[in-house]
Amino acid sequence: MGAVSAEPIRLFAPAKLTTSLRVVGVRGDGYHLIDAEMVSLDFGDSLTVEVGNSDVTSVTFADESGTIVDLGPNDLVTRALTMVDRNASVRVQKSIAAGAGLGGGSSDAAAILHWAGMTDLNQAVTLGADVAFCLFGGRARVQGIGEQIEPLPFEDRVFTLLTPPIMCSTPAVYSAWDELGGPTGENGNDLEPAALVVAPELSRWRDELAEVTGTRPRLAGSGSTWFVEGAFSGPGRVVARTTPSR
Repeated sequence: MGAVSAEPIRLFAPAKLTTSLRVVGVRGDGYHLIDAEMVSLDFGDSLTVEVGNSDVTSVTFADESGTIVDLGPNDLVTRALTMVDRNASVRVQKSIAAGAGLGGGSSDAAAILHWAGMTDLNQAVTLGADVAFCLFGGRARVQGIGEQIEPLPFEDRVFTLLTPPIMCSTPAVYSAWDELGGPTGENGNDLEPAALVVAPELSRWRDELAEVTGTRPRLAGSGSTWFVEGAFSGPGRVVARTTPSR
């Protein structure tokens, strides 16, 4: 039996914000190639890790109210623990909604990889396209399917996020992008037209955020979060600041 840690280990999994995204090609295996800028935020999920019996692994997800959230048997945190050959009891306090385009699951997995001392970005991306950037963190140009990370100078910036109660499926958005003939997004995100086809109701929250900020919102990744630069606190909105790399 493995040693029991004296105190639970607390980890932070920062949200990932894709501030620009171009789809520049498609690989033979169907994966899309991107050229994007991503930044880490001071808003995110919290993980509590307890290392106990070496034969036991359990992962629990809870929302901000403490209600248990079922993310299925193949969640990224469990897969990350398997990748680094660790067993632990992990509780993830979710602040980043699933399907929000903010890399919540990827950042949770990256937090586990970082805790375990795993820094191989090519290995990390096998868990998910955003895991490599989330493991690297800070501000970077991201290319390929997400495994090519070029560090960029840190910029202290503030963003306001509005996440609708809509889960956007990334595969569905990319499929719609293909069906639309590969459009170029007019607002810095090539996936925005496709996301609005998959979930037309997204436009309601875009227009709501535009009205209160006087700024044309941009879509985060494949959606569903809309964001603008600057601090505009209010109901349903999160004001977050960029953070440096790990």
